[in-house]
Amino acid sequence: MKLSNILLLSTSSIAFAAPAVHHDHNEKRALVTVTEFVDENGNAIVGASATATASAAVKEQAVVANTDVTSSKATTTLEGTVATTTSSTSTAAKTSTGSTSSYGDLSAYSGPNKEFQDGTISCSDFPSGQGVVSVDWAGLSGWSTIMDMNGNTATSCQDGYYCSYACQAGMSKTQWPSEQPSNGMSVGGLYCKNGLLYRSNTDSNYLCEWGQDSAVAVNNADKSIAMCRTDYPGSENMVIPTLVEAGSSQPVSVVNEDSYYQWQGKKTSTQYYVNNAGVSAEDGCVWGTEGSGVGNWAPVVLGAGYTDGITYLSIIPNPNNKTPPNFNIKIVASEGSTVNGECSYVDGVYTGSGSDGCTVSVTSGSAEFVFY
Repeated sequence: MKLSNILLLSTSSIAFAAPAVHHDHNEKRALVTVTEFVDENGNAIVGASATATASAAVKEQAVVANTDVTSSKATTTLEGTVATTTSSTSTAAKTSTGSTSSYGDLSAYSGPNKEFQDGTISCSDFPSGQGVVSVDWAGLSGWSTIMDMNGNTATSCQDGYYCSYACQAGMSKTQWPSEQPSNGMSVGGLYCKNGLLYRSNTDSNYLCEWGQDSAVAVNNADKSIAMCRTDYPGSENMVIPTLVEAGSSQPVSVVNEDSYYQWQGKKTSTQYYVNNAGVSAEDGCVWGTEGSGVGNWAPVVLGAGYTDGITYLSIIPNPNNKTPPNFNIKIVASEGSTVNGECSYVDGVYTGSGSDGCTVSVTSGSAEFVFY
């Protein structure tokens, strides 16, 4: 199986200002993965069905919602047959977010069970609970992004703006308008109208939904690790926290690309910027500054998505930071599961491909991102 990751990224910064400012979307973009099936010559296959064989191919193209970007290309070839492996960490992998977690109030893959009611909550009130979590450090009263259709941003949820939010580990937000800006930027969240919050996607009655139960992050390092998901659709700030304490695990958000948000008709998957062990979510899940080593300057990026019955998991280089993290990473099959390919990042070297990153396909069961 051949998979290629094309990373397009701009690295300059932007600051939010009150009450509203124009957001130049050429200033700041993060990774968004678009999945396309290609043949052995790299040509797109229309209506393809993915299979876990050496003859099938997937191109995961990380794109950004603007035109002025830099790019680097990484190619990984996954030779070999489908193999069933057993992980020594599979027991830990089933340890999941519980009601005592700082980042959510649902047990893994249970609920939500309380529908959101349009027009009943003030735009000045953040709707915590049922999987929705506050990111207070973003300075937006709990929201992760506040943006209108023209790219203007604000520091408070106000009329005419889409107020985006974080969901707990393993969950993804359900709210974004079907009509997106024509310039390629993305907008997501609840809509503020006449001082009250309304769903922008009435196809879902809940604000957060579980992804596929096919990936988990297992931390065998001696310090906590902050995985910071990009807020997408939205500003693409990497402020959505999954904090994996030492000796514990958390579910990874694996979106169903066949039904989740699509960018200009193309499937998208999840991206996490992973900070060095010991960096808190508050310090690491931010838009970082050059050389800071956090946020968009974190040392490694993880990707996850599910399409046509297969989960694809990746360890991806961050063009902003070539310094290896202070831990190693490997993707392994959970007990009784089937994974095609190998992928690890050990002492600064990616499995089988030098510095180009790697991807595996999970054809049954689940897999683990193991930090050690």
